[in-house]
Amino acid sequence: MKADALIEGIWARDPSTWTGKDEAQWLGWLDEPLHMQEQLDAIRRFAESLHDAVDDVVLFGMGGSSLAPEVLRQTFGVDWFHVLDTTHPKAIRRLEEQIDLERTCFVASSKSGTTLETRSHLEYFWEKSGKNAGQFAAVTDPGSDLEHLARERGFGAVFAGEPSIGGRYSALSPFGIVPAVLMGIDAKQLLDRACEMRDACRSGDGNPGYELGSAFGEGWREGRDKICIADTPGEFGLWAEQLIAESTGKQGKGLVPAPGESPDGPDRQAAQPEIPDPFALGAEFFRWEFAIAVAGAYLEINPFDQPDVQAAKDKTNEVLATGSEPELEPVSSIEELLAQERDGDYVCVQAFVDPATNVAPLVERLRRESGLVVTHGYGPRFLHSTGQLHKGGPNTGLFLQVVDDPGEELPIPGKPFGFRRFIKSQAFGDLEFLKERGRRVARIHAEEI
Repeated sequence: MKADALIEGIWARDPSTWTGKDEAQWLGWLDEPLHMQEQLDAIRRFAESLHDAVDDVVLFGMGGSSLAPEVLRQTFGVDWFHVLDTTHPKAIRRLEEQIDLERTCFVASSKSGTTLETRSHLEYFWEKSGKNAGQFAAVTDPGSDLEHLARERGFGAVFAGEPSIGGRYSALSPFGIVPAVLMGIDAKQLLDRACEMRDACRSGDGNPGYELGSAFGEGWREGRDKICIADTPGEFGLWAEQLIAESTGKQGKGLVPAPGESPDGPDRQAAQPEIPDPFALGAEFFRWEFAIAVAGAYLEINPFDQPDVQAAKDKTNEVLATGSEPELEPVSSIEELLAQERDGDYVCVQAFVDPATNVAPLVERLRRESGLVVTHGYGPRFLHSTGQLHKGGPNTGLFLQVVDDPGEELPIPGKPFGFRRFIKSQAFGDLEFLKERGRRVARIHAEEI
C-alpha cells in the first residue's frame, strides 16, 4: 500500500488497511487528545479536592494502565506518586511502609475492571486504609465490574475510559491523563503537543508517525525485527515495549522491542524517541501509536487485538485453582539455553522477583555470552506488556525465567490465596504456557545472578 493510501486508510477507519476484521472498533485513540481536553476540568477538580488531605498517590494498574503513568512519573520526577504493578509480597509491604495510609489517595485503573492483580491490590489497601471511600478513585471503562464496585462503595471519583481504545493505546486517554493531573503535571500542555502531532500525522508529506512506522515495517521485511529503542531519562521504552510487542507479536510475526540495546547488528534497527522536553511526551505517545498502526499494515496483522494475553491469564487461574502453591524448581540452565541459539534469536529475561532486584549484571552477562539482543522485564508486569509477543510472535526467543523467595504469605482479602502464591502461580503458569508453545526456556533462582 502506498503512503498516501495507507495514511488515508487509517484516518478513514478502514479495516481493510490491516486485515479487514474488527480494526475499525479500536481507533478511538485517533481523536482522544481532542476529547480529553474537554474532560480536564473535572479531573482537575478531583485533584484539587485532595490537595490538603493527601501526601501520596498510589496507582494500581497493569500494562496499559500502568506503563504510561510510570513513564510520566519518571520523566517529570514525581517521587510521591507510586505505580504498583507487581504482586511480589516484598514490594507491596515496602510500599505500605513508605506511605501514610490515612493520607494516601489510591487509584484503581483497569479497562476491563476485572484485572486480577489490580483488584487484589485494591482489596488489600481498601482493608488496610480503613475503607475510607473518599481516598479512592477508579479509572475504568463504562459498565465494568470496577465501576459498579466504585459507585457502590462511594469512591471519591470514577473516570470513564473510552471503550474504542485498547489498553496499550490509552496513554492520552483517562488512563494516562488522570494520573498526569494527579501528579501535578499541566496535562493541557501534554494534550496540546499530542494534538500538534495528530495534525502532523494526517499529511502525506513529512508525516512523523508514518515515517517511523514505515521504517519499522521496511526493516522487518529486511529481517531487522529488533527495535533498539534509545534510552531516555524517563524510560520511554517501558511504554513503547508494550505498544510494539502486544500490537505486532502474533501469527508467528512480530517486532521485538529492545530498549537500551545497541542497534548495531544485521537483525536490528535504531529507534530514537524525540523528547527534547518533558511535555514532548504527549507528541511522542501519539507518534508511536500512529507508527505501530502503520507497521501493523506492513506485517499484515491486526495491531489492535491480543489473542494470547487472555490465554496466559487463564493458565495462571488454572494453577491457582489447584489450591496449592507450585514449586518453582530450576529448569535447564543458562548454558543449556544459550546452546540452542540460532541466527536471528533474542534472549528474554523474565524476572518474577522483587522489582528492587538489579538484573542488569545478568543482562550484561547474557549479552556478552550470546552476542544477541537481550530484553528483560519484571513479572507479572511483562505478562500484560511483552507477553503477547513471547507466545504469539516468532519462535526466536530464548526465555530465561528468574524466581526468588517471595517471603511470607501476604493475604488478599476475599481470596483463597495470597500474593506469595499468586506470583508463584503466575511464574509457574507462564513457563508452562511457553513450553506448550514450543518455546525454548530455562528457570534459575535469583541467587544465581
